[in-house]
Amino acid sequence: MGAIPTNQAAEKVTYIKLFKSSKYFTALLFGEIFSLLGSSITNVVLPIVVLQLSNSTAMMGTVMAIYMAPFVILLPFSGVLTDKMNKVRIMFIVDVVRFILMLMLAIFAFLNQLNMMVLFIFMFFMGTMDSFFQPAYSGVRAKIFTPDIRNAANSLTQVSVQALRIFGPIIGGVIISAFTAGWGFGINAATYLISLYFIFRLRTLPFQNDKLPLKNKLSIKRDFLEGIEVLKQESWLWITILAFSLINIFSGGIIRIIIPWLINSFYKLDPSVYGLVLGASGAGAICTGIIFGLRSTWRKRGLLAYLGVTVSGVALLLMGFSSSVPMLAFCMFMEGAGIMLFGLIWETSLQELVPEEKFGRVASLDMLGSFALLPVGYLITGWLAEGIGEILTLIVFSVTIILIAVLSMISKGIRNFD
Repeated sequence: MGAIPTNQAAEKVTYIKLFKSSKYFTALLFGEIFSLLGSSITNVVLPIVVLQLSNSTAMMGTVMAIYMAPFVILLPFSGVLTDKMNKVRIMFIVDVVRFILMLMLAIFAFLNQLNMMVLFIFMFFMGTMDSFFQPAYSGVRAKIFTPDIRNAANSLTQVSVQALRIFGPIIGGVIISAFTAGWGFGINAATYLISLYFIFRLRTLPFQNDKLPLKNKLSIKRDFLEGIEVLKQESWLWITILAFSLINIFSGGIIRIIIPWLINSFYKLDPSVYGLVLGASGAGAICTGIIFGLRSTWRKRGLLAYLGVTVSGVALLLMGFSSSVPMLAFCMFMEGAGIMLFGLIWETSLQELVPEEKFGRVASLDMLGSFALLPVGYLITGWLAEGIGEILTLIVFSVTIILIAVLSMISKGIRNFD
């Protein structure tokens, strides 16, 4: 065999370093994989259950709005809290609660006691838990993904996780077609238990603020404003958060509400097709993740990120014009590829630009800006779809995503982010 070219050899060493340079990387990776395996199954089962119970896109919008409401309301507090307390401990406690919630939902399903009120209560508490888990998890990632492995770590993590977007939805589609929703929710509960084992292995991960006196730990208003100051110093950060406060409304409404209706009610395809189509999105994301991780640096990252958003918007638009399963899968493949490109660039830029001691609150501000309007967006999507039609809503929302992405690329702060 010939010698490996220098750049390929360097990348091979980089991937090996992911597991050798930090004893925490493997635990974080596998904890996330098992947690998201269950969630990806539930993401298929839940909307089908809602449609079976209510036969209403408006009701699906209401369910998602109830999930997002506590998530958005608590983010300013939860971001500050995760910066001042042990992030791993927060993740562990939250996963214990999420296991209990999912187990209860599975029991309700097996007893044929599921109704919309049960789902409303469940989604409210899941949103509450996620508002604490997400900033803590982002902070742990930033701590473990040191600069020498950052691109490869983000890439490998996302490739592994996005693989679940292939198998998880397919499994969820098979479960809801051949068995019952209770099995899907039960499997999700089991994956939280496995995730807890790996989170426990992160318990010795040190953080700068762990030893601060309690009286110095909490000043919510001051610390919240410090997070805003970090964002104001980088136009790439605040412009992108502002843009995605709108983009997420439209893309979230399409993916969570319109596409389940499109496949199950409009095209009248089997629920397993819905899982297959969502899986194609994961396949596209994996391809992008592998390509992204092959290089330690990328140029013109601002333009590259929003090009990915544009591709995603075009792919969503095309889904309303073909009932062909291969075409639907191809569109979601491109959607996953495009949004993954943006996500990887965004995650690595946050880890580069934000100090560790302020990462939790900045991550929460990112999520707050991106998701604050999602509850309203889900409600608008559901009711608008029933008012003007789901297909027209899909077209309007997709075109809006494309326009926002194109306008963002005109901004100097985006064009110059390299």
